[in-house]
Parts: sequence; structure tokens; C-alpha cells
Amino acid sequence: QVRLVESGGGLVQPGGSLRLSCAASGSIFNIVSMDWYRQAPGKQRESVATLTSGGTTNYANSVKGRFTVSRDNGKNTVYLQMNNLKFEDTAVYYCSWYARPVRYWGQGTQVTVSS
Repeated sequence: QVRLVESGGGLVQPGGSLRLSCAASGSIFNIVSMDWYRQAPGKQRESVATLTSGGTTNYANSVKGRFTVSRDNGKNTVYLQMNNLKFEDTAVYYCSWYARPVRYWGQGTQVTVSS
């Protein structure tokens, strides 16, 4: 049974930082990418960051230069370092791993940017 568990969300002031973690358990094969998505109230879920199995990263324009996705292979954990957070970054953040042909999702973690 594959399980993804996010942690690290919380309340932060504008300009602050948070690091989200996504810990995977279970056997996952054929990993293509490890992704972060977010969904703000009343909006569609959007892709934020992608880390491919080959190490390539890709970011949404809105977070480029502020967010960094990385992986600790030994811990089977993916991180999303978020710096210089803005009000519009407020959302539920989900990690999602695409292991062909299945996409796995975590339960989400709330990030709230507020003064």
C-alpha cells in the first residue's frame, strides 16, 4: 500500500518561509515525477513544482525563484522549500507522485500566508 504524507504547513507572514515534506511509504516503481500541487479556495488545483526521476525540475511561473523542490533518496522524501511567501500562496498543498501508470496523492497540508 503506497502512502504519501505531507507535513510542514502552517501560518506564516508575508515574506516568510516554510518547508513542506512529503514522505512516501510502500513500494513505488516506475516513478516518472514527484510533484507539488496546490488548491486555493474557489480555484482549481494547479501544479506548483515538478521533480522528475532524472532530476529535472520545473516550476510554475508564479513561484519560480521562490520555491525549490528537492528529494532525499535515503528517506524517500520530497521537499518543497518556499521562500518569500505571498498572500496568494495561501492554499492546500498536495504532493503527488506519478509512477506510471498510477498517480498517487497525499492528503494535503494547509499553508496560510497572513499578516
